Amino acid sequence: MRFIFIFALVLTMFVSCKKKSNPSIDNSTPRVVEPLDLKFATGFNIKEYGTHKTITVTSPWPKSKDTLNYVLLKPGQDYSPRTENTTVIKLPIKKVVVMSTTNIPALEYLNVDTTLVAFPNTKYISSAKTRARIDKGAIVDLNSDIDINMERLLELQPDLVIGFSVNGNHKTLNQIQKLGIPVVLDGAWTEAHPLGRAEWLKFIAAFYEKDILADSIFNGIVKNYTTAKALASNITKKPVVTSGSMFKDVWNIPGGHSFVAKYLKDAHTDYVWKNNTANGSLQLNFENVLEKAQNAELWIGAGAFKTKAQMLEQHTGYSYFNAFKTNTVYTYTKTVGAKGGLLYYELGPLRPDIILKDIINIAHPKLLKNYTNFFFKRLD
Repeated sequence: MRFIFIFALVLTMFVSCKKKSNPSIDNSTPRVVEPLDLKFATGFNIKEYGTHKTITVTSPWPKSKDTLNYVLLKPGQDYSPRTENTTVIKLPIKKVVVMSTTNIPALEYLNVDTTLVAFPNTKYISSAKTRARIDKGAIVDLNSDIDINMERLLELQPDLVIGFSVNGNHKTLNQIQKLGIPVVLDGAWTEAHPLGRAEWLKFIAAFYEKDILADSIFNGIVKNYTTAKALASNITKKPVVTSGSMFKDVWNIPGGHSFVAKYLKDAHTDYVWKNNTANGSLQLNFENVLEKAQNAELWIGAGAFKTKAQMLEQHTGYSYFNAFKTNTVYTYTKTVGAKGGLLYYELGPLRPDIILKDIINIAHPKLLKNYTNFFFKRLD
């Protein structure tokens, strides 16, 4: 009888110790919640519970009605998701795969770029630092984002895949998720405010416990942006500006509430389509644009052309615009990666302060002393 009692006591102690070493999270238990302070981003929120974090993404793609929930577990924690749209990610993240070049600068700024083990079509990456790791064979090329090399991905067994979705149809990402690899969606590109896009740095930082560093970096970007904006607001003359370019027979114009229009407004320019209410792109025909923007003084963001001759090869009608005639056409093709990728697409979303300064320098050339554009150049 005594032996049975001692055995039962030891068994109880063993079970108790086991539970303590691997506790589970009970959502019904009240906890102190510390929500992350977001200043501009509206598409996600983060809450810290001590044992874990939760990230809620409310804008994974434009006009999404889905809400995605991510639970970030600290070492030694367990969690059983109660909703279908909940993904559990176990920290720390030692190996990550990202699907967009816009995530590359975030990893570098947070000093976690060495965790990147693969990328779909590495030739699109422009960062010199990450390209050096690609050249050394430290980053695997996964073919393309619509035709991922699943076999190589499985061999790598990443802790996390950070993807994106244009319209909610993400077949490839669903396949990755079915393989048991956690997938999260970055919706930074859906933000209407340039600083809102940059603040998704905090989304990436949450997976690496780099919240304080991300906050510090973002505050510096905000300070640079607001200082430049305030400086431009003192200018009395606003140059009339147009933007966009043609693709086949359609001219894509930034809507009046788009992030591009926000740049043009904060740079203290008079954007031709400022009164339009679209927060995305407008699709117009050539005649519509010529009638409204022919006399614009500046043409900022004329696609990815590198010369005016290239523009005329696509459409001779570009020559009808005054900005073309007066050599005041600007594109974001000044900084190019080793493989021909534009750094504007990769670094721009994280550094709206640099983009704004470039535009201010174009619109008000004497305002920023000794400033040289980083992304934008005037076409010859």
